[in-house]
Amino acid sequence: MKVLGIDTSCDDTAVAIYDSNEKKVLSNVVSSQYEAHRAYGGVVPEIAAREHLKNIDVIFREALEKANVDVSDIDLVAVTYTPGLLPALLVGLTFGKGVAFAGYIPFKGVHHIEAHMFSPFIKREPEFPFISLVVSGGHTMISVVRSLGNYKLLGKTLDDAIGEAFDKVAKMLDFGYPGGPAIDRIFRNYKENYLVLPKPQARGVNMSFSGLKTAVRRLIEDGYPKEMIAASFQKTAIDYVVGKLRKAVRETGIRRISVSGGVSANSYLRERLQELEDTERVKVFLPEIEFTSDNGAMVAYVGYLRFEKAERIGDPFTLNAYPSLPITGV
Repeated sequence: MKVLGIDTSCDDTAVAIYDSNEKKVLSNVVSSQYEAHRAYGGVVPEIAAREHLKNIDVIFREALEKANVDVSDIDLVAVTYTPGLLPALLVGLTFGKGVAFAGYIPFKGVHHIEAHMFSPFIKREPEFPFISLVVSGGHTMISVVRSLGNYKLLGKTLDDAIGEAFDKVAKMLDFGYPGGPAIDRIFRNYKENYLVLPKPQARGVNMSFSGLKTAVRRLIEDGYPKEMIAASFQKTAIDYVVGKLRKAVRETGIRRISVSGGVSANSYLRERLQELEDTERVKVFLPEIEFTSDNGAMVAYVGYLRFEKAERIGDPFTLNAYPSLPITGV
């Protein structure tokens, strides 16, 4: 089965073709909007929607060409319908419905967070149960995944997502947008001592990042070097998240971990996860770098899993886009 996956949940126009028979991504094309939003230090929903409208047909055709397939070869259309920026979601959802309707192709709506959860398994079978850590610009959450659609939320951020905190800290330091890659580059080259930043006290495996931002602002006002502040922030934020993940492992006894989302590309996080594998004797599954940020491949993959689970029944074309919905099964 060849699956078309579309994601326009935020500021990436993403289209991919996934072959379920070969468990292979035939194409994965992403058009990022960093330049369009850079002046604002974050994503502007209306600008994002306009950029999606401008790019989606081009990206769609490029994905087909790279996969060497025609629309008539597509067996399923999978599209993100929640959560995300509503104007942006509507572009991809409407486009995907149009492709499905015109070609009499089954259509499946996909939850964006669920797609991230399973992104490390795009080219392999998921191993249940596992703990899922999703760390991105809009979401930070830890869940137990016992099967597709059977989830238990253990903890989440009580304020900013970790990726959002990275962007805001980078903006305060005048490092530009997106903030995560900029701060990570500085961290990799930093060789000096780290500042001690406070780790927020959130109950259980819940998380909070607003206090870290406040601490950064005070360090800037006190005149500390920007590179020292940035590196110290990354070390503190990542150590904090890994500590919460370790707590989840010890409380559940589950030794398999899926870590996904844009921040899963962070070099220090990947280093700390390797250490976690050694100290806690766990197995960590990480997506390939191209599947860490928003992409159509993960949407196509989960769309296929959902389609098979529902005995190959598609969703109605009346399915709407929603800025926020819990994952079915939580």
